[in-house]
Amino acid sequence: MVMRSSVITVLPVFALALGAYAQQTPAKVGVISVQGAIVGTKDGQKASQELETKFAPKKKDIDTRQSELGQLKDQYQKGGNLMSEDKRNQMARDIDEKQKRLERDVQDAQEELNAEQQKVLQSLGQRMMAVIEKYAKDNGYSMILDVSNPNTPVLYASSGIDITQDIISLYDKTSTNGGPASAPGAAPGTATKPTTNPGTASAVKPPPPGSR
Repeated sequence: MVMRSSVITVLPVFALALGAYAQQTPAKVGVISVQGAIVGTKDGQKASQELETKFAPKKKDIDTRQSELGQLKDQYQKGGNLMSEDKRNQMARDIDEKQKRLERDVQDAQEELNAEQQKVLQSLGQRMMAVIEKYAKDNGYSMILDVSNPNTPVLYASSGIDITQDIISLYDKTSTNGGPASAPGAAPGTATKPTTNPGTASAVKPPPPGSR
């Protein structure tokens, strides 16, 4: 009971102290799109290009197979009535098999692409956090919010407090052979992890709706 009473007594004093400090020193808040900043850096653009190049053959194969499947469906719809029942049924089975195989391959390719993107974003994200921390300390920021994270509760932010371009410039300026060294006190793995990279997410496209 004594310990609980002490805690209750201390809390209002601590709150008053914080209130007094906040009145004396207005908090400086900034916002950033971490996802946009990563993609906007030279390292991010290079990684995006490398992923596009790596997945280009798969994308080309999928595009070709989608086109061939579309032609086969056209042929079935236009000439199906002129075919024998056996040939029509065989073509329908072929179309269904090709469609299912294509969908599986698209899903596998997309999952592989997403995994590669996450590796890149984790690596660049950790370097980005070091740059953001240094920028915040050097410029007296009390808080910086990531507006590209859907879990960040930001409903409105003035463009005047957006530091995304500043961070991109600082990252590129300090990045040498794989990015800047971690800032003092930066915890590994604290970077925000965007779910997709706009520069590479379109490398593999699923079949269009209604293609069954």
